[in-house]
Amino acid sequence: MEKNQLDMIHEILKAEKDLSHKWVEYWQHYSHYHTWEFWFVFAMFTVPLLAVALFIDRKRAFEIGFFGYSVHVFFAYIDLFGTNNGYWIYPYKLFPFLPSNLTLDSSFVPVIYMFFYQFMLDKGKYYYVGLVGLSFAFAYLIKPLMVGIGLFRFGGKENFFLLFIGYLAIGLIAKLLTSFFMYLRKTKRFNLFKRTKE
Repeated sequence: MEKNQLDMIHEILKAEKDLSHKWVEYWQHYSHYHTWEFWFVFAMFTVPLLAVALFIDRKRAFEIGFFGYSVHVFFAYIDLFGTNNGYWIYPYKLFPFLPSNLTLDSSFVPVIYMFFYQFMLDKGKYYYVGLVGLSFAFAYLIKPLMVGIGLFRFGGKENFFLLFIGYLAIGLIAKLLTSFFMYLRKTKRFNLFKRTKE
């Protein structure tokens, strides 16, 4: 590596360490377990996971779980992109050292999508109509509520429509991925190296 490249890497590492220390310091002052916000965020993390354990359709748990995991992954990517670029911020976190919001990324949003998917199984195209409604509810009801109680802040101009598009895209991608893998599960295995009879 060139010296300029190494210098820049060290500069980035120092900035990331400084930011991590800032988050820990902020958490200790404003977001620790003596605040109601911490316990609200904690409930948003634990209650949905408990609901999955109690109410998921056991016969289709792998399919629903795969769908939920897909939602989790893509929502986490979008959330990380938004927080890293200063489009939004979560002032209260369970753990200050994580880059984005564990509560929404890993529990609250994926679980609501999972129960939506479970309800919509075998309803065909109604899934897409329902997805528009679910995305609208997240973008125009839940996120404004979170803004109102201080759990979510935009980094600049508010743009709930952009959030709506993000929630819609997540639901579409997760559905397409799940349908693709469910299709593969039902088809015969294709072996590229299998010899054909002559």
